[in-house]
Amino acid sequence: MRIKTLVILSFLVLFSACKKSQDHSTEDQIEQNKSQEISEQDIAKLKYIEYALDTTTEAVIQDWAEYTQIEDVVANIKKGDLTFFNDNEKAIKLVLKELKQNVPESLNSSSINARILVLETKILKLESLANLSTTTKEELLETIKEFFVSFYTLSFQMNKKIEFDNRSIEKP
Repeated sequence: MRIKTLVILSFLVLFSACKKSQDHSTEDQIEQNKSQEISEQDIAKLKYIEYALDTTTEAVIQDWAEYTQIEDVVANIKKGDLTFFNDNEKAIKLVLKELKQNVPESLNSSSINARILVLETKILKLESLANLSTTTKEELLETIKEFFVSFYTLSFQMNKKIEFDNRSIEKP
């Protein structure tokens, strides 16, 4: 009789312990999702240099829709909105493909293409980390910073390319 009682109590303890661990895992998952959320204040704390486009560069790229779309993505990320990267892999790859194909002729150089390749790499990295549930907030913020740096480096290089092309040196 005592053995039956001990066995029944053992099973009750075992089942109640299993139930508690499942409750903790769902609480941990909800807590992790909250800790991964990026706010506008978090992004404002990132240290990077923003390069604005020169007016002549803006005139050259005014018809480059893919670059404008990436600018919009940057503006949304600055607001803490990463929805562009949520299960949007085909659209991202299409934008990146067209970004490389539709480079304006006056900007089509190896230096610009190299910066576009770096930007593509950082966008794909950000997309993969934004969709992972195991990504920490610090990792995500560091990847966002890398993305911003690659985008503004592309802008800076475009400015330099247009400035160099518009230079007129008179030979004596």
